[in-house]
Amino acid sequence: MTKERIVTIFGGARCGQESEEYSQARRAGQLLAEAGITICTGGYLGVMEGASRGARERGGRVLGVVMNQFKAEPNRYLTEKVASAHFYERLQNLITRSVGFIAIRGGAGTVTELSLVWNKLQTGVIERCPLVLLGDCWPPIVEAFRRNLVVSESDVALLDFARTAEEAVGIILEKSKGEA
Repeated sequence: MTKERIVTIFGGARCGQESEEYSQARRAGQLLAEAGITICTGGYLGVMEGASRGARERGGRVLGVVMNQFKAEPNRYLTEKVASAHFYERLQNLITRSVGFIAIRGGAGTVTELSLVWNKLQTGVIERCPLVLLGDCWPPIVEAFRRNLVVSESDVALLDFARTAEEAVGIILEKSKGEA
C-alpha cells in the first residue's frame, strides 16, 4: 500500500499574519497543495495557520493535530482535525504520518518538534526523509548546536536548509519522490 504524501510544517504560533514566517508558511502550503501533497500542522495560529491557509487556497487537504488540553480554537483552514490527548501523542501524530518536514522559525515548541524529528532520523527510528529548515535563522542555530552540543557533521547532513518556500518545497519534492 502506498503511503499518502503528507508533509508536516512546524513553526511558531505567535508569528502574526504580517510576519515573514507566516508568509513563508502560506507559500509553502500553496506549493505543496499544488503538488498534490497533504499538509499537516499543529492546527493552531501563526505558521500553522499560514501553511493551512495557503494549502486551502489551492484546494489542498489540511490535517491539524490538535490537543484536547489546549483551550484555543484550531485555525479555520483545517479540513480535518486529529485529536491528541497529550503532547507526546501529538508529536507522534505530527511525525509518523509524514514523508517530509519543514521547520519555520518559532519558539520552544518548534525546537522540540525539530529536535524530535532530527533525533528519530539520527537513530533510524523513522526512515530517511527530508527535514528542511526554512529561513535565515536556522544556519546559526545549527552551528551553535554543533559548537556547544555533541552534534556531528553526519547529524547536520540529515538537515536541508532553504531560504525560500520555493527552495524548501523543491527539496521536499526531490527527496520524497520514492514515497509517492
